[in-house]
Amino acid sequence: MKRVAPPSGANPPESFELADGTHVDLGPLARRLCQLYYDVYPDDLERYGTAGQAWCEHDSRYLLAWALEDARAGTVDCVEQVGWLGRVLEGRAFPIERLARHVELTAAVLRSSGLGDVGERAAVRASEAASALID
Repeated sequence: MKRVAPPSGANPPESFELADGTHVDLGPLARRLCQLYYDVYPDDLERYGTAGQAWCEHDSRYLLAWALEDARAGTVDCVEQVGWLGRVLEGRAFPIERLARHVELTAAVLRSSGLGDVGERAAVRASEAASALID
């Protein structure tokens, strides 16, 4: 197993506020996203252990929040933020193709989230971000 330190520094967003004031708990969506990711890449569970699981949820919360904020108000550029994360992870020797797949799975989770139009728009932005990673 590769030794990976658990997340530190700023905590990821816990929730997201929709335009109507409704708060969406990002935790269940992030956990669903990580389960889908580990279904595709079960070897990462062994490679990175529990710290890797913590990073998965940490990064998933950011991915979801970036896509939702981009879709809701456009004050965050999801493609730009995912590109930044890709550069950080590449610097840590994390395969960019796996991040791209994670972001594609983010789109799938957003589409099935029951968040209506904002969820669909967020899914589109996440799909665009995934494509930009591998272009």
